[in-house]
Amino acid sequence: MFYQPKDGHGLPHNPFNAIVTPRPIGWISSRSADGHDNLAPYSFFNAVAYEPPQVMFASTGSKADRDFGKDSVANIRETGGFACNVVSHALRDAMNASSAALAGDVDEFAHAGLEKAECDTVACSYVLAAPAVLECKLTKIVELPGLSNQVVFGEVTGVRIRDEHLIDGIFDVTTFQPLARLGYRDYSVVKDLFSLTRPDD
Repeated sequence: MFYQPKDGHGLPHNPFNAIVTPRPIGWISSRSADGHDNLAPYSFFNAVAYEPPQVMFASTGSKADRDFGKDSVANIRETGGFACNVVSHALRDAMNASSAALAGDVDEFAHAGLEKAECDTVACSYVLAAPAVLECKLTKIVELPGLSNQVVFGEVTGVRIRDEHLIDGIFDVTTFQPLARLGYRDYSVVKDLFSLTRPDD
């Protein structure tokens, strides 16, 4: 089949998210200017540069208690910092719980039953059980076409890795099995690895 998004797809569910898969999950923690911690998963997330290391996540849609956008973006706009928490298979239910549309002053860490700790380089909390955490300072927020579509870019100012996932100097993802977002309501985990040598190596 072929369709143009402006005309609709005619299928029971939008296939776009299922085509662009798998996608890493940015479990974004932030803090409002008045001190409320927030935690929410975003599947439009990725690393975008090495030097200096930079990441991005996109927030789509808005909340009933906000004039524009979602709590994460509003908090980051106010304070200039956030953290990206890696989601392991063991943390899947907590990640899902933190996706609930809660009031801006509700702490998703508590809602999801997660222990938190304070970041070193930015003013927000991180998920203590996360296999790795990227602390980030805001560099730019870009508004995209559409309803409340915003992309947040951040420079990584601190990297936290749990020691049990460093095996012979390598961050071994098979020790915690990172979660990936597929289409619809589907997820997957990374369990098996293989290597390819680039032609110019």
